[in-house]
Amino acid sequence: MADVAPFRAVRYDFDRLHGDLSAVLAPPYDVLDAKDKDALLRRNEQNIVAVDLPHVPPKSAGPPAAYERSAQLISQWLDAGVLVREAAPALYPYHQRFTHGGHSFTRRMVIARLRLQPFSDGVILPHEQTFGGPKEDRLALMKATRCNLSPIFGLYRDPQDRIGALFAAAVADKPAATGVLDDVENRIWIVRDAGTIGGVVQALSTQKVYIADGHHRYGTALMYRDWLRKQSVDGLGDDHPSNYVMFVLASMDDPGCLILPYHRALADVALSTVQAAWAPGVEEVPPDKADLLLEDGRTGKRASLRFTNRPALASLEPNESPAWQALDTAYLHRYLIDGLLREKLSADPKVRYAKSEEDARRTAREQAGVALLLKPTPMEHLRAVSEAGGLMPQKSTYFHPKLATGLTIHPLD
Repeated sequence: MADVAPFRAVRYDFDRLHGDLSAVLAPPYDVLDAKDKDALLRRNEQNIVAVDLPHVPPKSAGPPAAYERSAQLISQWLDAGVLVREAAPALYPYHQRFTHGGHSFTRRMVIARLRLQPFSDGVILPHEQTFGGPKEDRLALMKATRCNLSPIFGLYRDPQDRIGALFAAAVADKPAATGVLDDVENRIWIVRDAGTIGGVVQALSTQKVYIADGHHRYGTALMYRDWLRKQSVDGLGDDHPSNYVMFVLASMDDPGCLILPYHRALADVALSTVQAAWAPGVEEVPPDKADLLLEDGRTGKRASLRFTNRPALASLEPNESPAWQALDTAYLHRYLIDGLLREKLSADPKVRYAKSEEDARRTAREQAGVALLLKPTPMEHLRAVSEAGGLMPQKSTYFHPKLATGLTIHPLD
């Protein structure tokens, strides 16, 4: 099953920063634009974004000089003591404290490295499709820096909270460092105790790992390992660091492991047109019984809909699992948007994605369209679809909050 291991991280010198990482942490590279990057660098020119986002937007490979600049910065920061290398392999408990919907949560995780395995082995499982462009950017960065700069977010089953119990003594102490990013407090500890590490590694060795975020990064890590193997005359040893990739691991049974919905907006279309097209597959119901809420960007008119023809997915996608066919996003895209609405418009509908209801409504107003407000995908659906070998439609899940980049770096040489 999962081969989890400690590692000697490269990280900021926590003492030098007085234990406060707020100015050097960054959100994941793929949610940032040029303005975001500039704002982070104004806080601190040594913010991790300087090396993790050398090319904007990171949807395709940029000029080689951009990636070489990242490699040079890492080397310079190590020489200057801005970054340090852990003296011995460690695991890094990582907690995020945040509020959502008026409630306080703590998502408890651990940073470790996992041995790379093909998805076909059924140990590390994806749940969403990936695209080539972002992999090209990440591969160029990995080749230049020889590092995993930002982690993959993975989930495992732990209803008895065995991992939490193993780390209980360590996290009772003061964190090694903290950092506030986007109103989320990120706390990290360093665990070098061999007994604790052994217990955690053993407990996780019985688990499958479900990728929550970072599918492109995982695919890139596989590509990098295979590329490096071709460059080596003698081959790579079984314990070579490129056989591993950095993960943040969380229990999907943790109450702080929240999945929020990714909303949508349809551009250049009226609510009445959408309702007419979807009539064979929906009915209006009270909002508390709805599968989907609609709002016209021009008039503000609303509609709450229940999906009424879910068996249609079994006919449209007979090779998909029942778990996939039960997804709201699958019904919305495969049947309602790509099927009924496309037929009505005689053209491909223009779909935009939004992380909040406010963003979806604003997009609908700006693009004379309709906001589509979804319910979150349940965790059990993610697990079932992944185990069945299926891939959800794009942006079916939004894990909140996003992980911070800059807590640890995994060297690959």
